[in-house]
Amino acid sequence: MAATALLTGCACALAQAVAVDDSASAVAAPVLPALPAPVVVPLNEKRIAGVLPDYQTVRDSHRAIAPLTPREKWNLAWREIEDPVNNASAVFTSAFAQMDNQTPRYGEGWAAYGKRAGAALADFDSQNIFSAGLFACVLHQDPRYFRMGPESGILRRIAYSVSRLGIARQDSGKSAFNASNIFGIILGIAASNAYYPASSRNGDVMVGRLGTSLMGGVVGNLMSEFWPDVQKKLFRKNKTD
Repeated sequence: MAATALLTGCACALAQAVAVDDSASAVAAPVLPALPAPVVVPLNEKRIAGVLPDYQTVRDSHRAIAPLTPREKWNLAWREIEDPVNNASAVFTSAFAQMDNQTPRYGEGWAAYGKRAGAALADFDSQNIFSAGLFACVLHQDPRYFRMGPESGILRRIAYSVSRLGIARQDSGKSAFNASNIFGIILGIAASNAYYPASSRNGDVMVGRLGTSLMGGVVGNLMSEFWPDVQKKLFRKNKTD
């Protein structure tokens, strides 16, 4: 009986010691700092060189950025479509294409130019609708360009700008294949077969248009990446003059 009582007493003492130790550990456990809440960034209203719209660029991406809602993605696509500078650019470039009867080959004269300008606007609009609207929502991808900024080297920033053609940010924040951009361009080119003349609907022409669209994306990304730096230098120079 004495031995049993002794063992029972030891067990109780050990249980009390463990309980005290657990309580102390709970009190001493470090409190992790709360992660900053993602920031909702409105569409960029600043223009490159004061002219070209830059709605899709997030200029300061060194913080947690909240993803766009489906409604905001469609709004981005619409802002691009309705911008007068984008529309004027499509009409203006059509004039140069008209001189050499380039794709789409509508021929000569004002009537042909009207068709060419209309096709250019339709091309731009459809690719924006499919990329920034439809596929961005369906695939849960953010259609914006998240600028790397001057903290990185020039060559690294150039490589980053080019890579964004094939790499997108998911709504979750992870990186993934930029399917919304690539598929949007391809589907837009395919849709143009409905209004392009027969001579401009072959495979070679469509591949060439894909290359032109991708090159335009590279130029746009580079301008979005580096224009704020150029603007800052120009502003400082004018301020010191």
